[in-house]
Amino acid sequence: MTPMTAEGENPRATAPRAGSARRALVGRLSWGLADQAASSVSNFVVGIYVARSLGVTAFGVFSLAWVTYGVVLNVSRGLATDPLVVRFSGVPDASWRAAVARSTGTALGVGAALGTACLVAGLGLGGRVGPAFAALGVMLPGLLLQDAWRFSFFAAGAGRKAFVNDVVWGVALVPVMVVAAHAGTVAAFVLAWGGSATVAGAYGYVQSGIRPRLAEARGWLREQRDLGYRYLVENVSLSGASQLRAYGLGAIIGVAAVGAVRGAELLMGPFLAVLMGLSLVTVPEAARVLRQAPHRLGAFCLLLGGGQAAGALLWGGALLLMPGRFGELVLGGVWHSASQLIVPITFSVAGAGLGTGAAAGLRALGAARRSLRCQLFASACYVGGGLGGAAAAGTVGSAWGVAAATISGSAVWWLQLRSALRERHRDPIPEVRTS
Repeated sequence: MTPMTAEGENPRATAPRAGSARRALVGRLSWGLADQAASSVSNFVVGIYVARSLGVTAFGVFSLAWVTYGVVLNVSRGLATDPLVVRFSGVPDASWRAAVARSTGTALGVGAALGTACLVAGLGLGGRVGPAFAALGVMLPGLLLQDAWRFSFFAAGAGRKAFVNDVVWGVALVPVMVVAAHAGTVAAFVLAWGGSATVAGAYGYVQSGIRPRLAEARGWLREQRDLGYRYLVENVSLSGASQLRAYGLGAIIGVAAVGAVRGAELLMGPFLAVLMGLSLVTVPEAARVLRQAPHRLGAFCLLLGGGQAAGALLWGGALLLMPGRFGELVLGGVWHSASQLIVPITFSVAGAGLGTGAAAGLRALGAARRSLRCQLFASACYVGGGLGGAAAAGTVGSAWGVAAATISGSAVWWLQLRSALRERHRDPIPEVRTS
């Protein structure tokens, strides 16, 4: 007679099921990487095209609009899609669809409200920067809706749909970029980038058959306020720190310094694509690990963070061996200033990758108070290190200051995850909500 486990489970049947679960995990991670590759290729091409077409100063203006978009994007994620991913990953389809309708409606509402503010600010600013910000304001609803579809699909384990959506964005980007190149202005490139995202956002409705319900955004915010508002502050502190650093660099050194930093980030682009691709699925996967094998969550997060840190160091080493003429071919006149930042930005990305593993664990645990504490500390270090380094040693000093800040922040993330895991072991409380 076949021996059974204490729960009455046949151990011979467990291995195939475990193998199937691993294959499913690998499949979801693969679609996350593929999706982010598609998204990052589009962003990389836009960045390179603008850098080569308009020069380092205009590229700095474009970068200011880019980091402003990052702040607004993180507002949307904190209020709309982060609670969705934490509470509606792997739930029944009916619950997921109802949540997605409200979540995407919230993203649209955030885009409309902050887009209006951005448009008014841009019209008031004028000069070089104003038109770029006005164009960004017009495009924000479509940009945020497209991003919301990506996270919605990954919450359902349907990464293939997110990948297809980003491919649609990339294809739509090609003709409008040609038109923007003829116009030759930063605002034209912003409109091209945002307009193609709006096409992909509309296609998300075709893929899902779910209509975003803007009227239910208030209800969504009320229901998710215990997580949403903490994630909002956490996310905005992250992107706001980047924005403050960019504005501070522009004020202390000049707009060209902002372009140099963005150029160095573009050199890290392929690896950042991997890091961001994993980030699309790490919280849903950590939430699944917590449901199915909670004792493995710490090891899962350590493997995730350590792997990303090692990958960043390897990529940075490869960049140092890259011939200068190839860098000039890629970045044009931005290469000379960007190449000086490769080493500190490599350490910065490695630190961020290590911290991402712990952040995924805290999100899966629903430990919003702890993750908020970590992010506020990390953001304060980021701004202080970036601007303090800029005042002391220019653009290179700013990059080293950010590297030190990122590594310090990563240590705090891991200390908080360890405390949260111990706390849960003493008093386990499920945080998952399916309705």
